[in-house]
This record gives sequence, structure tokens and C-alpha cells, in this order.
Amino acid sequence: MEGKKDSLQIIKKRASKVYKTLNKIHPVSRTALRHKNPLQLLVATILSAQCTDKQVNKVTPALFKKYRTVKDFAESEQTELENLVKSTGFYKSKAHYIKGSSLKIISDFGGKVPQTMEDLITLPGVARKTANIVLSSAFGINDGIAVDTHVKRVSYRLGLTEHKNPVKIEQDLVKLIPKADWDKFSLLLIYHGRDTCSARKPKCSECPFKKICPKNGLVNSS
Repeated sequence: MEGKKDSLQIIKKRASKVYKTLNKIHPVSRTALRHKNPLQLLVATILSAQCTDKQVNKVTPALFKKYRTVKDFAESEQTELENLVKSTGFYKSKAHYIKGSSLKIISDFGGKVPQTMEDLITLPGVARKTANIVLSSAFGINDGIAVDTHVKRVSYRLGLTEHKNPVKIEQDLVKLIPKADWDKFSLLLIYHGRDTCSARKPKCSECPFKKICPKNGLVNSS
């Protein structure tokens, strides 16, 4: 936000309008990552780092067919796991995180994906974004707001935060929206970032928030 800072009340009203408008555009809001259980969602979310959900969904059917349990992932051959996830990028690190998380889930959490933020972020490769997605989408627990690259960009452009750091952005966003809506708000911002408010060529003329967006037309404000 340039110039005089908006008051928290003004920002809350803007956030409410954004939520209500996007909720009408995307009435069915759920993570695009295909999964059947918490473990699959955890793995898919780790793979989604700097990769599209669409590409992750191309990889996971074969991955989940070969590795069905946390024990399967924990005992996997690193190179074989790397080959299966290679197309998602940064595959060596991702395979290492998946195997490491699986080993820790077995050793520390009785073979079950943990259901608290404190425990989830102890897993290799899992920070607050991944933990928030797993908690909300797998367990129905809203502990915070998942801030990915789309949420980061859209929330800044719409003047919902002044920060670029994901943790500080999350701290700002949770003050604006009722806790019950935290998970959906994150997903709605993601959809808007993909469909309209893209990084390089945002469709400002088509945006439903063009009259209230502080960054309207400023392509380099991502």
C-alpha cells in the first residue's frame, strides 16, 4: 500500500468483500491436490512447492499406486522415489523430504500424520504453509492461513497486507477473516491468483476488485 496506510477497519471491509465476491465466483472451494488420506495430501503438498497442482496431480497416481502406506515411503529407494517425482522440480530435495517425513511419522507419531501445527512443522520439508493445508483439508482444523505464492501476491496487491514474508502475511490475514473461513479464504485467493491476478500479466480490466485494488494495473507489484 502506497501513501497513507488504511485503517484495520477499512482493510477488514475490503477483505470481507474479497471473500464474499470470490465465494460467489468459486462456490465449491477445495484444494486441487488429489488425495484420499492425510498422508497422500502431505506428500502432494510437499511436491507442490514451486510446481503447479496440475503437474502434481499427473505424478501422484503412479506414486500412490506404488507407495500405499507411510512404511512404503519410509522404506523407498531414494533414487526410485526421485525418478517418480522428477517432473515436479527440485525432485532430489522433495524425495528426501517425503522419505524423511515418513520415517519421522513412524518413529515419533505412531505411523499417523500428526494433527497439530507444532508436530507437523517438525517434519522435514514442512513449514506453516504445508502444515496449514494438511490440517484444514485433511483434518478440518483451521490453525492459520496457508500462504503460497498466489496468496502472497494477491493479498499484497489487494492491500490486505504490507508484507512480503509469508509468516507476517499470515499474521495479517488471520485478523481480517473469521477463523471458520481461514481455509477457504486461502483457497479463494489461490484461485483468483491463477485465474485473474497472475504474476506477470494480471487481468486488471476483468478483475472484480479493480475499483478497490490499490495495485490496479501495477504489474510489477507481485
